[in-house]
Amino acid sequence: MRVVQLNNAEFLPHVCSLVAEGHQVSIRAKGNSMRPFLESGRDVAVLAKAESYRVGDVVLAEIEPGHYVLHRIDALHTPEGQPVKTPTSDPEARVTLRGDGNIRGTESCLLRDIRCIACAFERKGKRWETADSRFWRIYSRVWPALLPVRRYLLAAYRLLWLRELPARWRKR
Repeated sequence: MRVVQLNNAEFLPHVCSLVAEGHQVSIRAKGNSMRPFLESGRDVAVLAKAESYRVGDVVLAEIEPGHYVLHRIDALHTPEGQPVKTPTSDPEARVTLRGDGNIRGTESCLLRDIRCIACAFERKGKRWETADSRFWRIYSRVWPALLPVRRYLLAAYRLLWLRELPARWRKR
């Protein structure tokens, strides 16, 4: 089998058009911004069309032309700046995104820049439906709340489970 690799700016617009037509599309995770739940090269996100979005949803958003991220919605605000507590479909709503593996960095966009939602994940051979999985609902509430200690949890994850030592600790 021949493998062809495309950069995200070429590949993801095709994914978005398939989702807009009503198809579900699976893409393999790339990068570490959604650690510890999604591992780069191993796990798969299943993307689908959505009518509305809420805080905690994992979405594919185009934050600048040709630059896409698969991150969790951290906050929603009306165009006037008021926080949104319920699911919204207002295309002018402002969205703050943060990867589960990110400690400080966030991205911002408008709701109209969100292309699709992750309706399921395939992780270690098991499929997790975001709407039906009790584990996923608990994880989606607990992990974002752990932001103040996330740095230490991610460090422990890298050291204990992934056996990754920071470059400054490696013998030269």
